[in-house]
Amino acid sequence: MSHHEIELERTTTAAPAVVWRWLADASSWKDWTRLTDTRLVREGAPTPDGVGAIRHFGRAGGSSREEVVVFDPPRHLAYVLVRGLPIVNYRADVTLEPVGGGTRIRWHSRFDTKYPGTGAPMRAFLRRFLGDTADRLVARAEQGPGAGEAPPGEG
Repeated sequence: MSHHEIELERTTTAAPAVVWRWLADASSWKDWTRLTDTRLVREGAPTPDGVGAIRHFGRAGGSSREEVVVFDPPRHLAYVLVRGLPIVNYRADVTLEPVGGGTRIRWHSRFDTKYPGTGAPMRAFLRRFLGDTADRLVARAEQGPGAGEAPPGEG
């Protein structure tokens, strides 16, 4: 078993509350990522997407399930992989930090390989997937909170 880490950073002009609105809402991911099946399998607390929520993410070729382990709006979302990839001990921490009028997004993931020789390919796959997801999160957040919606805590 080998240990791997991925660190991504993006900056957006959107406020942390707007970024959080899209990041934390698992069901919305199908609207702004390349995923086609995004939903909650189990609700968490204090909101449905909160701690303990099991999130299902799928697209052609596979799916995964994650459990939310930290839900601290609008600053920190962390999740662990429950099933779906050939890795173990996967945890990702996404932190949102106000910078100027926008937000710095940091996505830090770590995992151990399950099978010899799979570390580099899994790291490359996850770096591409998480990078694309972070880029799409920035693009979606910069469009605003959504038609007729205010960011959480406003309006």
